[in-house]
Amino acid sequence: MPRINNDKFYKNALKKYGANAKGLNWHDNYSQIKRFEVILELLLHDLEPSDTIIDAGCGFGDFYTFINELYQINYTGYEIVEENVKIAKERTSQEIFHKDILTDSLERADFYIASGSMNILSRFETFLFIERCFESSKKGFVFNLPYGKDESKNFNYFLPQEIKHFAKKFKCEITTRSGYLPHDFTVFLKRI
Repeated sequence: MPRINNDKFYKNALKKYGANAKGLNWHDNYSQIKRFEVILELLLHDLEPSDTIIDAGCGFGDFYTFINELYQINYTGYEIVEENVKIAKERTSQEIFHKDILTDSLERADFYIASGSMNILSRFETFLFIERCFESSKKGFVFNLPYGKDESKNFNYFLPQEIKHFAKKFKCEITTRSGYLPHDFTVFLKRI
């Protein structure tokens, strides 16, 4: 189970702040966009116009809105909070499905991405989430996590070397990015 109640965590933020970055418990719009920029930077070398992307934990579909201004993509969103699914469908006009990444069947896609989707999961759930998304991808999985020692009761902090060690079991090239925001890092597990 997540460290804190997933439904309450996101529903309370939506109720308090509305359908914006703070409504997904991001610090602000800038930090959300910065994370999207890093994900896009890592994808760009391998992204082809016909590629499919599944956004695992898509929130309000903000990554689609961000990338669609720059590139036309074949996008699908998976989201566990039903209210967010409705908002994402309205905002993006894309296929958005109510799914739990840990337990529901996942479609194959060229790339999976996840921004903030694992922030309150347990360590076991995080590793399962990573494994399921990577295994469902044809080309790779790009995701971010809070950077730091795992000392929080609410948030799921990791060190990049922990993810690198875990990902050694996959046939992949591992790229990490940090320094773009305090306490955050992004990982690209690229199939080889």
